Amino acid sequence: MVNQKIITLVTGGNRGMGLEIVRELAQHGQQVLLGARDLAKGQAAAATLQQENLDVTAVALDVTNPDSVSQAVAEIKRTYGYLTVLINNAGAVFDARQLPSEVDQSKLHADFDLNYFGLIDVTQKLLPLLKLAEQAKIINISSMMGSLTEALNPESAVSRAIAVGYQSAKAAANMFTVQLAKELQRAGVPVTVNAIDPGMVATHFGGVTPEMAQKMGANPVSAGVARTVELATDFTNLATGTFSNSDGPVAW
Repeated sequence: MVNQKIITLVTGGNRGMGLEIVRELAQHGQQVLLGARDLAKGQAAAATLQQENLDVTAVALDVTNPDSVSQAVAEIKRTYGYLTVLINNAGAVFDARQLPSEVDQSKLHADFDLNYFGLIDVTQKLLPLLKLAEQAKIINISSMMGSLTEALNPESAVSRAIAVGYQSAKAAANMFTVQLAKELQRAGVPVTVNAIDPGMVATHFGGVTPEMAQKMGANPVSAGVARTVELATDFTNLATGTFSNSDGPVAW
């Protein structure tokens, strides 16, 4: 990037992987907008990072609330005029360990509202601002849990997982990633779209505490965000429509 300051938005940025992504990108000199459903929690998290002399600002953003998304987009447009990097990090699992034959459909809707429809709403509404950047990136935090290849691999831990709503929503988000990447590439729009698998990370997720996750062999948060930070800071990398982690490509 030559003439523009890098402006980055991270959804779900007030804790866990989101907070670490915000911290590390700010350490790389990016101006980071910390999206948080609860603005007070977002402001508290941003204040902690500001004490480290990092350029971080909290933005109220509930990705499952279209009005909240529209208000956040209007605020970003009014204050900055464009966006360079969008990291769709907000996500959660609501149907963990519920059998496909018995899963509560309200849990399925919750999985898709956050992990799929919310991601699309944020992306579509921010795309005009991303197109105003010299070069822009959309990074969708996905999961190997959404890989059909891994789900069918008897040697993979994914094949033993039971979270059909969450896994289906991530698989759907992967397809959205591919289709949007192709659309923008064909149109000659300098916005790349990629999906990242952070692996199993020691954070609060799906009823699992960081301590429990560590005992289960989860990676530290810094390892979970490594590939995202790498991609978000490398503007020589013009790859689009990919699904990867720190070890390389992830099978769809």
